[in-house]
Amino acid sequence: MAKILITEDEDSLRSFVARALRLDGHETHEAADGAEGLEMLSTSHFDLLLSDIRMPVMDGIELAHRAHADFPGLKILLMTGYAEQRERAEDLMQKVVDVVPKPFALPDIRKAVALALAA
Repeated sequence: MAKILITEDEDSLRSFVARALRLDGHETHEAADGAEGLEMLSTSHFDLLLSDIRMPVMDGIELAHRAHADFPGLKILLMTGYAEQRERAEDLMQKVVDVVPKPFALPDIRKAVALALAA
C-alpha cells in the first residue's frame, strides 16, 4: 500500500488517523508540525502528505507549498476545522488533491485518503 506522512499537532487526532490508515494497510509516519514534517519528507520517499493546516512552527499551507516545490510528484491532502483556513488554502488547489473538513469520522478520512492516492 502507500507510505503516508501525517502532520498534525494534536497528538490524539494524529494517532487516530494513523491507526485508521494502517487498517487499510498503509505505512504511516507522524510529525507534530510542518517543520518536522518537511524534515521527514527530505529523508524518505512518501506517496502522500496528509497535513493539518493550522499548526505551530510551520503551518500546513507553507508545508504544502514547500513540499510541492521540493517533491513535485508527492500527493498532498490537507485537513482543517477552520473555515478561514480552508479559504487560505484556495491558492493551493492546483497543488493539493483536496481539503478535508474536520471533524471527520473514520470512514471519511479513509475514503479521502483512498481518493487522494487514486488521483
